[in-house]
Amino acid sequence: MSSSKTSKGALLVGMGIFLSRFAGLIRERVFAHYFGNSIAAAAFKAALRIPNFLQNLFGEGVLSASFIPVYASLIGQKKDKDAETVANAVFGLLLLMVALVVGLSIVFTPVFIDMIAPGFHDETRNLAITLVRIIFPGTGLLVLSAWCLGILNSHRRFLLSYAAPVFWNAAIIGALLIFGGTSQDQLAIYTAYGLVVGCLLQFLVQMPSVLKLIHSFKPSLSVAHQSVRQIIRSFGPLLVGRGVVQVSAYIDTAYGSLISERALSALAYAQTLYLIPVSLFGMAISAAELPAMSQASGTPEEVAQILRARINDGLRNIAFFVIPSVVAFLVLGDVVSGALFQTGRFTPEDTRYLWYLLMGATVGLLATTMGRLYSSTFYALKDTKTPLYFAMVRVALTAISAYWCAVKLPGVLGLPQEMGGVGITATTGFSAWIEFLLLRSTLSRRIGKTGVPRSSLIKLWGSALGTGAIGLVIKYALALHYGFVLTSQWGGKFLAMPFLSPVITALAVLVPFSLLYLGFGIFFNIPEALVIKRKILKR
Repeated sequence: MSSSKTSKGALLVGMGIFLSRFAGLIRERVFAHYFGNSIAAAAFKAALRIPNFLQNLFGEGVLSASFIPVYASLIGQKKDKDAETVANAVFGLLLLMVALVVGLSIVFTPVFIDMIAPGFHDETRNLAITLVRIIFPGTGLLVLSAWCLGILNSHRRFLLSYAAPVFWNAAIIGALLIFGGTSQDQLAIYTAYGLVVGCLLQFLVQMPSVLKLIHSFKPSLSVAHQSVRQIIRSFGPLLVGRGVVQVSAYIDTAYGSLISERALSALAYAQTLYLIPVSLFGMAISAAELPAMSQASGTPEEVAQILRARINDGLRNIAFFVIPSVVAFLVLGDVVSGALFQTGRFTPEDTRYLWYLLMGATVGLLATTMGRLYSSTFYALKDTKTPLYFAMVRVALTAISAYWCAVKLPGVLGLPQEMGGVGITATTGFSAWIEFLLLRSTLSRRIGKTGVPRSSLIKLWGSALGTGAIGLVIKYALALHYGFVLTSQWGGKFLAMPFLSPVITALAVLVPFSLLYLGFGIFFNIPEALVIKRKILKR
């Protein structure tokens, strides 16, 4: 498959993800307006983590890595009847598993809450239990939605599958706006029901296109077809691997609940921002490359050459967009978080605290994003065990280091306990680098050396840091002119800009930042920047 088709696929994935992430940011802004960093917000965010385990365990990540390589290979070989049989069997088996897991999970919800949020007690704990039981069936629908994504991606219909979450976000936003005048606890319950409606919409909006592609939709539980058994064999290690990765997310949530409800909800907001570049660039490129890499054929040397070329192109694209994201979160994180969340109950102090968490998150942002592409390459090679082993290493490192940095280190340094949230995001990032280096070195031994040239990295980091310094100057010039000093609840002082809209501030700072970075890229003849320039000039 040509690189131009893959680039188009990555663009479509990116467009779909952008639409869903943009809708997600609107959802989070509306959520922040009504909930802020309240106890109800913490209960909702923690409750959402538990059903999300089902989605992440059986959904997009596992299903894409096990199902797409096999199904896409059958499509590439023009074995449409076999592909149809496989699709129907996978749907039936998935539906059975989801029904069983949802039923058992609703029964054992109190146990899960005590495990994931040990700091919750009394009313907060009871609210979280209620929310989990409402949300769980909806999350089961999202798993089936991931099956739709696998079908559509294999046929290179990328836009709809990644834009479908817009409907999920819209339903939640609608619930918040309609019931925003109720009490915090009641609003959280109404929002959970809105979420379930959104899950149904996300599944249904994809089905018409899926039915046109597979022709005959007859779910079964048959495992007679060899390709179905191959998917099941791959599914096991992937299931364990995703489970291990989810343990890492739950560790973060548990440690956050031990710090405070405010820290837990702020960590969820930080993750929303952190995942934007990961999804837009890491997921978009990896999702577009997985079907293409799965169809690579020829001698082992020829396949290795194809994979190296695709990985290196993908890594360069990821680095071009993610490196400035790292710098922006590091030095302009308050501008970004303020523009998106500072409204209603979300105060300037909440914005400041969220910036601290983003600083910690920048440690592993590039590694996490690039690591997705390396994992996809292993999946294309039908190797699901290697990423599992390295994910286990990452989780073990996170579990040990995050507890000490989150719970113990702030007291040792004489910092407020809530600053332990920075320790959580930073240690998670450090562990991501270890996983990334293990993935890269292992794959290099198999197919040859891969990576971004050092000269390109120097140009990218130099451009990003230079524009970041200019953005920092603009930000503080605005703060000195429009702001005044506020004292936080910890006794520290910081500049706030209550007389200038956070959105206006973001436009004044981030637009020059982006344009200057592009200008530096064009000056240094960075290919990705030159492509953007050509597209702009064509218009």
